[in-house]
Amino acid sequence: MSVERSIFAFAGFMVMLSLLLTTFVHPNFIWLTAFVGANLFQSAFTGFCPAAMLMKKMGIKTEAELARMK
Repeated sequence: MSVERSIFAFAGFMVMLSLLLTTFVHPNFIWLTAFVGANLFQSAFTGFCPAAMLMKKMGIKTEAELARMK
């Protein structure tokens, strides 16, 4: 799995988790959902994504690196 696909999976998981926490734990967890959405929005324009940086350090390859390996 590439970094790009991992970001989609991680963001989806965080949104679902925050919605569950909002429903079953405390309504203020809705702010986690807002943070994830804002982070996705800003990364679309700036290209800066802390989760992607962490995943690269963990050794997950980007789509371009995987394509070069073929």
